[in-house]
Amino acid sequence: MRYSEDIIEEVRGRNDIVDIVSGYVKLQKKGSNYFGLCPFHNEKSPSFSVSPAKQMYYCFGCGAGGNVITFVMEYENYSFSEAFKMLADRAGVKLPVEEYSREAREQEDLKAALLEMNKLAASYFYYQLKKPQGEAGYRYLKDRQLSDETIVRFGLGYSNKTSDDLYRYLRGKGYEDTELKQSGLVTIEEKGSHDKFWNRVMFPIMDVNNRVIGFGGRVMGAGEPKYLNSPETKLFDKSRNLYGLNYARLSREKYILICEGYMDVIAMHQAGFTNAVASLGTAFTTQHAQLLKRYTDKVILTYDSDGAGQKAALRAIPILRDAGVSIRVLNMEPYKDPDEFIKNLGAEEFKKRIEQAQNSFLFEIEVLKKNYKMDDPEQKTEFYNQTARKLLEFPEALERENYLEAVSREFFINYQDLKRLVNRLGATLGPVRSSIRGEEENSGKNQRKKEKEDGVMQSQRLLLTWLIENPVLFDKIIGVITPDDFIEELYRKVAQMVFDGHAAGTLNPAEILNHFIDDDDQYRTVAGLFHASLKESLDNEEQKKAFSETIMKVKKNSLDHASRHAAGIEELQRIIKEQAALRDLNISLD
Repeated sequence: MRYSEDIIEEVRGRNDIVDIVSGYVKLQKKGSNYFGLCPFHNEKSPSFSVSPAKQMYYCFGCGAGGNVITFVMEYENYSFSEAFKMLADRAGVKLPVEEYSREAREQEDLKAALLEMNKLAASYFYYQLKKPQGEAGYRYLKDRQLSDETIVRFGLGYSNKTSDDLYRYLRGKGYEDTELKQSGLVTIEEKGSHDKFWNRVMFPIMDVNNRVIGFGGRVMGAGEPKYLNSPETKLFDKSRNLYGLNYARLSREKYILICEGYMDVIAMHQAGFTNAVASLGTAFTTQHAQLLKRYTDKVILTYDSDGAGQKAALRAIPILRDAGVSIRVLNMEPYKDPDEFIKNLGAEEFKKRIEQAQNSFLFEIEVLKKNYKMDDPEQKTEFYNQTARKLLEFPEALERENYLEAVSREFFINYQDLKRLVNRLGATLGPVRSSIRGEEENSGKNQRKKEKEDGVMQSQRLLLTWLIENPVLFDKIIGVITPDDFIEELYRKVAQMVFDGHAAGTLNPAEILNHFIDDDDQYRTVAGLFHASLKESLDNEEQKKAFSETIMKVKKNSLDHASRHAAGIEELQRIIKEQAALRDLNISLD
């Protein structure tokens, strides 16, 4: 349901941001603001600021920022609706009743029923584990050196050898076959009904909000399949969920460890590596990468060290790279997986391996090299050719040059020879893989153009920031700057709200943010406008100069843009006159 701006602002206004954030972060007052350690990235010195006046938060370390609604969304990983309802309940604000169609209501009711069934099933499996019939499952977990505390933390359980006891239990709780059929917990057939899982150690699968959405089961004995996951349901999509992410997202580490299975995740968490996750019986997907990108920009792959693990890593690397995530690969030899490694060498040694994790591209080249006999001149040459082709995957000349140097150094390939090979292949593969020389010739022009564009954006951003920080500055720009002078569309939209708010005497940064809640990128950009300070960053003379220069840049960029898009000669002549008058313009903070 889309709530009105009035009701959104009422809920936001009745939840003081300092009160809310202090429930999650230890804050200390310094001047007019509060500071603490950022909950969204790992840091030792407080760079997380909360402003009571603006009702905003901002981290000068990682750039996270927003108002009270988005803080709850970010910290709890709630949707807007979930965070908004929580804050409304807290403030005692009665929200409009959400009207559903009959079909929509049925879907909501079904989802609620499935969540409750999964919760009951998780409790039932956990109960069975501690009973005589669950002895085999409990012994298996203890043999894997899991503590009772870890068993409780992950809600591990056991499904009995009896093939329909969970079905009978849930029927006894009042659930009908039509609901049970969609739960993924049982199979309903004409000849009879039976449980999906039996004689297995059970691993509840939770979403990031700690709700049980499915299960994994490890068979006791020689049955097949060894591991079995819940089928796809209204709740469970294995390509969009990661095991352990409900805990890993709260870790203060700057990276997330990705491994292959439930036991690896659990063993790593027990050893103190609470930032470990695993995919759920499926290959790593684009959706997995996008999900991780919400919490980190760096991952370390800890897949098994065998051939299958290497293939899994090679599949995951380009997916993560395309999502903008930095990847390293951990070497676990001589052991197969993290669980085995930690049991034999301990957590401290595993931590050292994390610190020594290999760059993912160099890992790819290392695996590639294993396919060739380097004592055979023909195969050695082919390895060099394939390596050069992979280097051409980097579109930026500077990045490719850095990797070219690293590959040359790591694999003892003559640098100049490899560069010539890359250059020659780039030229023969056409315009998509242009030669290094050609790119180098264009890179200077492109860099200068980018710097100019960045300067235009920065001047608009700075002026908006200073006007929000110090509304007195509006008096200095009357008749000179208007919202239309902000040629970047997003900044122009914000500028209009800022100018209107100032004119009405109701300039409210936290309220302005409400207008961008549906677009993450725009929201983060706008949130970043509300936190820099002219007076905090410059001395008096520098302030005057910076303010004057910024006004001039914004106006000049606006007039230049207008001249390029003039509708006719009269409009162009007017713009030229304004450009000439700009040379004599004198704006000062005095």
